[in-house]
Amino acid sequence: MKYRHCIFDLYGTLVDIRTDERSPRLWVRMAQIYRRGGAVYQPGELRDSYFRLIRELEGADLLRRDAHEAHPEIQIEQVFRRLYADKGAEASEGLAARTALAFRRHSTEYLRLYEGAVELLHALRSQGRGVWLLSNAQGIFTRWELDQLGIAPFFDGIYLSSDYGCKKPDPRFFQVLLRERGINPAQAVMVGNDGICDIKGAKGVGLDTVYLRSNISPEEPLPHADFVLEKLDLTRVLAFLTGGGEAPAANPEKRDEKQ
Repeated sequence: MKYRHCIFDLYGTLVDIRTDERSPRLWVRMAQIYRRGGAVYQPGELRDSYFRLIRELEGADLLRRDAHEAHPEIQIEQVFRRLYADKGAEASEGLAARTALAFRRHSTEYLRLYEGAVELLHALRSQGRGVWLLSNAQGIFTRWELDQLGIAPFFDGIYLSSDYGCKKPDPRFFQVLLRERGINPAQAVMVGNDGICDIKGAKGVGLDTVYLRSNISPEEPLPHADFVLEKLDLTRVLAFLTGGGEAPAANPEKRDEKQ
Protein backbone atom coordinates (compact mmCIF):
# COMPACT_ATOMS: atom_id res chain seq x y z
CA MET A 1 0.00 0.00 0.00
CA LYS A 2 1.93 3.01 -1.27
CA TYR A 3 -0.48 5.62 0.06
CA ARG A 4 -1.66 4.98 3.59
CA HIS A 5 -3.24 8.40 3.69
CA CYS A 6 -5.29 10.19 1.03
CA ILE A 7 -5.88 13.91 1.50
CA PHE A 8 -8.63 15.59 -0.48
CA ASP A 9 -9.59 19.08 -1.44
CA LEU A 10 -13.38 19.55 -1.45
CA TYR A 11 -14.83 22.11 -3.87
CA GLY A 12 -13.97 21.27 -7.46
CA THR A 13 -12.51 17.91 -6.43
CA LEU A 14 -15.33 15.99 -4.73
CA VAL A 15 -18.08 18.58 -4.77
CA ASP A 16 -19.49 20.72 -7.57
CA ILE A 17 -20.87 24.06 -6.43
CA ARG A 18 -21.89 27.36 -7.91
CA THR A 19 -22.44 30.45 -5.80
CA ASP A 20 -23.34 34.03 -6.66
CA GLU A 21 -22.67 36.49 -3.87
CA ARG A 22 -23.64 39.48 -6.03
CA SER A 23 -27.12 38.35 -7.03
CA PRO A 24 -29.61 41.24 -6.52
CA ARG A 25 -32.19 38.73 -5.28
CA LEU A 26 -29.76 37.55 -2.58
CA TRP A 27 -29.33 41.03 -1.17
CA VAL A 28 -33.05 41.76 -1.18
CA ARG A 29 -33.53 38.60 0.88
CA MET A 30 -30.63 39.42 3.22
CA ALA A 31 -31.95 42.95 3.79
CA GLN A 32 -35.25 41.40 4.92
CA ILE A 33 -33.42 39.10 7.33
CA TYR A 34 -31.44 41.98 8.81
CA ARG A 35 -34.53 44.13 9.15
CA ARG A 36 -36.18 41.41 11.23
CA GLY A 37 -33.09 41.45 13.46
CA GLY A 38 -33.34 45.21 14.00
CA ALA A 39 -30.77 46.34 11.40
CA VAL A 40 -32.34 48.33 8.58
CA TYR A 41 -30.43 48.25 5.30
CA GLN A 42 -31.25 48.85 1.68
CA PRO A 43 -30.14 45.84 -0.38
CA GLY A 44 -27.36 47.69 -2.20
CA GLU A 45 -26.13 49.27 1.01
CA LEU A 46 -25.99 45.89 2.72
CA ARG A 47 -24.11 44.35 -0.20
CA ASP A 48 -21.53 47.14 -0.24
CA SER A 49 -21.08 46.98 3.54
CA TYR A 50 -20.57 43.22 3.40
CA PHE A 51 -17.82 43.36 0.78
CA ARG A 52 -16.17 46.29 2.54
CA LEU A 53 -15.92 44.31 5.77
CA ILE A 54 -14.62 41.28 3.88
CA ARG A 55 -11.84 43.40 2.36
CA GLU A 56 -10.95 44.84 5.76
CA LEU A 57 -10.61 41.41 7.34
CA GLU A 58 -8.90 39.65 4.44
CA GLY A 59 -6.59 42.39 3.28
CA ALA A 60 -5.73 43.03 -0.35
CA ASP A 61 -3.33 40.16 -0.98
CA LEU A 62 -5.67 37.37 -2.09
CA LEU A 63 -4.23 34.42 -3.99
CA ARG A 64 -7.56 33.11 -5.25
CA ARG A 65 -10.87 34.95 -5.45
CA ASP A 66 -13.18 32.01 -6.18
CA ALA A 67 -16.51 32.63 -4.48
CA HIS A 68 -16.93 28.96 -3.56
CA GLU A 69 -13.91 29.21 -1.28
CA ALA A 70 -15.93 31.61 0.84
CA HIS A 71 -13.22 33.88 2.25
CA PRO A 72 -11.29 31.03 3.85
CA GLU A 73 -8.96 32.82 6.25
CA ILE A 74 -11.55 34.67 8.29
CA GLN A 75 -14.43 33.73 10.56
CA ILE A 76 -17.38 34.79 8.43
CA GLU A 77 -19.70 34.99 11.43
CA GLN A 78 -17.76 38.10 12.50
CA VAL A 79 -18.85 39.88 9.33
CA PHE A 80 -22.53 39.11 9.76
CA ARG A 81 -22.44 40.07 13.44
CA ARG A 82 -20.66 43.34 12.64
CA LEU A 83 -23.32 44.20 10.07
CA TYR A 84 -25.92 44.07 12.84
CA ALA A 85 -23.74 46.12 15.18
CA ASP A 86 -23.13 48.82 12.57
CA LYS A 87 -26.87 49.53 12.61
CA GLY A 88 -27.10 49.51 16.39
CA ALA A 89 -28.56 46.00 16.65
CA GLU A 90 -27.10 43.49 19.08
CA ALA A 91 -26.72 40.03 17.56
CA SER A 92 -25.95 36.90 19.53
CA GLU A 93 -23.51 34.33 18.20
CA GLY A 94 -26.48 32.16 17.32
CA LEU A 95 -28.16 34.89 15.29
CA ALA A 96 -24.92 35.67 13.46
CA ALA A 97 -24.48 31.98 12.62
CA ARG A 98 -28.07 31.62 11.39
CA THR A 99 -27.66 34.71 9.25
CA ALA A 100 -24.44 33.34 7.77
CA LEU A 101 -26.12 30.03 6.89
CA ALA A 102 -29.07 31.85 5.33
CA PHE A 103 -26.62 33.83 3.22
CA ARG A 104 -24.90 30.67 2.02
CA ARG A 105 -28.15 28.94 1.17
CA HIS A 106 -29.54 31.93 -0.74
CA SER A 107 -26.26 32.53 -2.61
CA THR A 108 -25.83 28.90 -3.70
CA GLU A 109 -27.24 28.05 -7.11
CA TYR A 110 -26.42 24.35 -6.79
CA LEU A 111 -24.45 21.95 -4.61
CA ARG A 112 -23.81 18.33 -5.64
CA LEU A 113 -21.30 15.54 -5.49
CA TYR A 114 -19.29 14.65 -8.54
CA GLU A 115 -20.03 11.24 -10.00
CA GLY A 116 -18.00 8.59 -8.22
CA ALA A 117 -17.20 10.65 -5.12
CA VAL A 118 -19.04 8.40 -2.66
CA GLU A 119 -17.61 5.25 -4.23
CA LEU A 120 -14.10 6.67 -4.05
CA LEU A 121 -14.30 7.63 -0.38
CA HIS A 122 -16.06 4.42 0.62
CA ALA A 123 -13.48 2.23 -1.14
CA LEU A 124 -10.55 4.00 0.50
CA ARG A 125 -12.08 3.75 3.96
CA SER A 126 -12.96 0.08 3.47
CA GLN A 127 -9.30 -0.63 2.71
CA GLY A 128 -8.22 0.97 5.97
CA ARG A 129 -6.58 4.02 4.49
CA GLY A 130 -6.66 7.36 6.23
CA VAL A 131 -9.04 9.69 4.42
CA TRP A 132 -8.67 13.38 5.21
CA LEU A 133 -10.26 16.61 4.06
CA LEU A 134 -8.04 19.70 3.77
CA SER A 135 -10.02 22.52 2.25
CA ASN A 136 -9.84 26.26 1.82
CA ALA A 137 -13.30 26.85 3.17
CA GLN A 138 -15.50 28.58 5.70
CA GLY A 139 -16.32 26.22 8.54
CA ILE A 140 -19.88 27.31 9.18
CA PHE A 141 -20.74 26.86 5.50
CA THR A 142 -18.80 23.71 4.75
CA ARG A 143 -19.76 21.60 7.76
CA TRP A 144 -23.41 22.19 6.95
CA GLU A 145 -22.82 21.30 3.30
CA LEU A 146 -20.92 18.12 4.19
CA ASP A 147 -23.88 17.03 6.30
CA GLN A 148 -26.31 17.84 3.50
CA LEU A 149 -24.26 15.77 1.05
CA GLY A 150 -23.84 12.93 3.55
CA ILE A 151 -20.07 12.55 3.18
CA ALA A 152 -18.78 13.83 6.52
CA PRO A 153 -18.58 10.29 8.02
CA PHE A 154 -16.18 9.18 5.29
CA PHE A 155 -13.39 11.41 6.62
CA ASP A 156 -11.08 10.53 9.49
CA GLY A 157 -10.55 14.24 10.01
CA ILE A 158 -11.82 17.51 8.52
CA TYR A 159 -9.48 20.49 8.31
CA LEU A 160 -10.97 23.79 7.14
CA SER A 161 -8.87 26.88 6.68
CA SER A 162 -11.16 29.28 8.53
CA ASP A 163 -10.48 27.29 11.71
CA TYR A 164 -6.73 27.88 11.45
CA GLY A 165 -6.36 31.38 10.02
CA CYS A 166 -4.29 30.17 7.08
CA LYS A 167 -5.04 28.41 3.83
CA LYS A 168 -3.44 26.35 1.09
CA PRO A 169 -0.80 26.70 -0.32
CA ASP A 170 0.59 27.90 3.02
CA PRO A 171 2.69 24.97 4.31
CA ARG A 172 1.47 25.66 7.85
CA PHE A 173 -2.01 24.45 6.94
CA PHE A 174 -0.73 21.17 5.50
CA GLN A 175 1.60 20.71 8.46
CA VAL A 176 -1.24 21.01 10.97
CA LEU A 177 -2.80 17.87 9.52
CA LEU A 178 0.50 16.00 9.14
CA ARG A 179 1.64 16.85 12.66
CA GLU A 180 -1.63 16.28 14.50
CA ARG A 181 -2.26 12.93 12.82
CA GLY A 182 1.33 11.70 12.72
CA ILE A 183 1.28 11.30 8.95
CA ASN A 184 4.52 10.56 7.11
CA PRO A 185 4.39 12.67 3.92
CA ALA A 186 6.14 9.87 2.01
CA GLN A 187 3.07 7.69 2.59
CA ALA A 188 0.45 10.29 1.68
CA VAL A 189 -1.02 11.89 -1.43
CA MET A 190 -2.93 15.13 -2.00
CA VAL A 191 -5.80 15.10 -4.51
CA GLY A 192 -7.04 18.47 -5.72
CA ASN A 193 -8.13 20.65 -8.62
CA ASP A 194 -5.99 23.75 -8.02
CA GLY A 195 -2.45 23.86 -9.34
CA ILE A 196 -1.24 26.40 -6.79
CA CYS A 197 -3.26 25.78 -3.65
CA ASP A 198 -3.42 21.99 -3.85
CA ILE A 199 -0.48 20.85 -5.95
CA LYS A 200 2.25 23.42 -5.31
CA GLY A 201 1.32 23.63 -1.64
CA ALA A 202 1.37 19.86 -1.15
CA LYS A 203 4.68 19.49 -2.99
CA GLY A 204 6.16 22.03 -0.62
CA VAL A 205 5.65 19.69 2.33
CA GLY A 206 6.75 16.51 0.56
CA LEU A 207 3.42 15.04 -0.52
CA ASP A 208 2.75 13.24 -3.77
CA THR A 209 -0.03 14.88 -5.77
CA VAL A 210 -2.90 14.07 -8.11
CA TYR A 211 -4.35 16.97 -10.10
CA LEU A 212 -7.87 16.88 -11.53
CA ARG A 213 -9.06 19.56 -13.90
CA SER A 214 -12.72 20.13 -13.10
CA ASN A 215 -15.36 22.60 -14.24
CA ILE A 216 -14.39 25.00 -11.44
CA SER A 217 -10.62 24.65 -11.57
CA PRO A 218 -8.77 27.95 -11.93
CA GLU A 219 -7.74 28.82 -15.47
CA GLU A 220 -4.05 27.94 -15.40
CA PRO A 221 -1.49 25.72 -17.15
CA LEU A 222 -1.41 22.10 -16.07
CA PRO A 223 0.66 21.92 -12.89
CA HIS A 224 3.69 19.73 -12.26
CA ALA A 225 1.76 17.14 -10.29
CA ASP A 226 2.89 13.54 -10.03
CA PHE A 227 -0.18 12.59 -12.04
CA VAL A 228 -2.59 14.74 -14.00
CA LEU A 229 -6.11 14.17 -15.25
CA GLU A 230 -7.09 16.83 -17.75
CA LYS A 231 -10.74 15.92 -17.12
CA LEU A 232 -12.20 14.99 -13.76
CA ASP A 233 -12.72 11.24 -13.50
CA LEU A 234 -12.97 9.91 -9.96
CA THR A 235 -13.15 6.33 -11.16
CA ARG A 236 -9.65 6.66 -12.55
CA VAL A 237 -8.50 8.33 -9.36
CA LEU A 238 -9.80 5.37 -7.36
CA ALA A 239 -8.01 2.92 -9.67
CA PHE A 240 -4.74 4.80 -9.23
CA LEU A 241 -4.93 5.21 -5.46
CA THR A 242 -5.86 1.59 -4.87
CA GLY A 243 -3.59 0.08 -7.50
CA GLY A 244 -6.56 -1.49 -9.25
CA GLY A 245 -5.97 -0.02 -12.67
CA GLU A 246 -3.85 2.22 -14.83
CA ALA A 247 -2.57 5.39 -13.28
CA PRO A 248 -3.79 8.69 -14.62
CA ALA A 249 -1.60 10.12 -17.35
CA ALA A 250 1.44 11.79 -15.90
CA ASN A 251 2.30 15.30 -17.01
CA PRO A 252 4.92 15.46 -19.77
CA GLU A 253 7.77 16.34 -17.44
CA LYS A 254 7.11 13.33 -15.21
CA ARG A 255 6.58 11.03 -18.19
CA ASP A 256 9.95 11.99 -19.58
CA GLU A 257 11.64 11.28 -16.23
CA LYS A 258 10.32 7.71 -16.25
CA GLN A 259 11.51 6.87 -19.76
